[in-house]
Amino acid sequence: MKKLALHWQILLGMLAGVLFGILATQLGWKQLVVDWVKPFGTIFINLLKLIALPLIVASLIKGVSDLQDISKLSKIGGRTIGIYLLTTAFAVLLGLLLVNVLKPGKLINAETREQLMASYGSDAAARIALAEAQKGKGPLQALVDIVPDNIFGAATSNGNMLQVIFFVLFFGIGLILIPADKSKPVRDFFDGLNEVILKMIDMIMLAAPYGVFALLAALVVESPSVDLFRALLGYSVCVLIGLSILVFVFYPTIVRIFTGKSYRFFMRGMAPAQLVAFSTSSSAATLPVTMERVQEHLGVEEEVASFVLPVGATVNMDGTGLYQAMAAVFIAQTFGMELSLTAQLGIILTATLASIGSAAVPSAGMVMLVIVLGQAGIPEAGLALIFAVDRPLDMCRTIANVTSDAAVSMIVASSMGKLGAPKVRELDDFYPKE
Repeated sequence: MKKLALHWQILLGMLAGVLFGILATQLGWKQLVVDWVKPFGTIFINLLKLIALPLIVASLIKGVSDLQDISKLSKIGGRTIGIYLLTTAFAVLLGLLLVNVLKPGKLINAETREQLMASYGSDAAARIALAEAQKGKGPLQALVDIVPDNIFGAATSNGNMLQVIFFVLFFGIGLILIPADKSKPVRDFFDGLNEVILKMIDMIMLAAPYGVFALLAALVVESPSVDLFRALLGYSVCVLIGLSILVFVFYPTIVRIFTGKSYRFFMRGMAPAQLVAFSTSSSAATLPVTMERVQEHLGVEEEVASFVLPVGATVNMDGTGLYQAMAAVFIAQTFGMELSLTAQLGIILTATLASIGSAAVPSAGMVMLVIVLGQAGIPEAGLALIFAVDRPLDMCRTIANVTSDAAVSMIVASSMGKLGAPKVRELDDFYPKE
């Protein structure tokens, strides 16, 4: 019997998790799920995060050193950052267009607004405090933060991914500049390390259906009350429409235009990574799966994927940019504020830059949203209005983030003649032969 494709296995795991979560809620099993089911989801996320950093180190060093020419690195880097900025700006513009047309903020009455502010005011205050600390560091602090003073210290947290990428790029350039006979042992080591990590990804993905089952079951039993979700349904639908346009229309279209690859080819190749992104709400945790799918199933050569994808997981947050633009205008609408064209143009710029500064971890965009709100003159306390639905929407916008990374990697690879036939790394080694 032919085994079920991985993306179908993950989908079944997600469905089973939601159904089990609903059943557990009805039977009063919330604590049982939290104590005995949720830990397996946490273990799954931890396994993905565990190999994210060594994967970036091994693949990025290999990718940079294989270029053998600084000009090639400059060419890939310039195209990657340029396209990432364009896709993020488009996402922010799309978000502003939809929220201004649909006006979901007009659907929330004063009573519901006060209830949300009371329920999530303390959470909002915590995010505001973090954002204030960030703003108080000065305009060039983000640039200073990219350069670590201790690479081993930077490597202790996935939140320092930009610092690790800076060091790895620096290291890879050093490998290019020394004689080939001196660099060969180092390159061989990282080639081997990269292969080991890819095999580890294969093994971890065997547990994906069970991991997403645990994550979704826990999410359902820990969700806020249904009344609050209903109050925010208009906003949620608005965000989901924008994300759907990005994922199902915009990215496949630009892939078709610039690479000639079909809609079905792109979406089928990315389906497992999209489902893992939805379950984990983390671009960084999904990075190992994204790299495997892009290289083995979409045909992007390793020297391009190993540069474009780690950078994208850190700086390319299209879903976050769209959400920040929508959330800012939505909060303004609930407070009865009319934003001028100048204010909304400011939101485009600030949301684009803030999304780049968002860490590739769950709900990091919420902290950066405070900066967007402050720039537009919108009360930061309004953050409390969207906390109730932030978690499920965070899961959805992570799908947009990883899909954008994959689309850009294919476009960059095609422009450099590095887009070939899929290798299709399957998991047959772990299934019994018939």
